[in-house]
This record gives sequence, C-alpha cells and structure tokens, in this order.
Amino acid sequence: MDELLELLEEIRDDVDFRGCTDLIDGKVLTSFDIIQIISELDDAYDIAIPASEIVPENFNSVKAMYAMIERLKG
Repeated sequence: MDELLELLEEIRDDVDFRGCTDLIDGKVLTSFDIIQIISELDDAYDIAIPASEIVPENFNSVKAMYAMIERLKG
C-alpha cells in the first residue's frame, strides 16, 4: 500500500491520502485527477480498470483503491 500512497502523492501532493475517506464524495479529487490515477494504476500494477470499476466507492480512499487493485490483479 505504500507504493500506492507514493503514486497518489506524486499526482496530488496537497491531499491527505492516508486519512481521507471521501476523495470523490467530498470533491477532493477532480475528474482529471481520477483519469490520471487510473492511468498510473494501469501502468504501475499492470492492470486494466474497466469502466464498470470506475465508481466513487473504488476511489474514495486509498484502502478502496488498494482493494480494487488486488481484485483486478487476482
């Protein structure tokens, strides 16, 4: 999960990814941020995130993103 945090902090170093659990619902991240995150996750974890997985629940927190990555890798 540390690798994921580093990746996210490179995209937005002004966001508390460790503590925030409403990154989407709280409008902390923009749609452009999400596109960037999806692209970085695809590259870093060698996964393809289908449109059906691009929902707020999967991007509201680092824990949710990590769970999605694990699910898609499996």
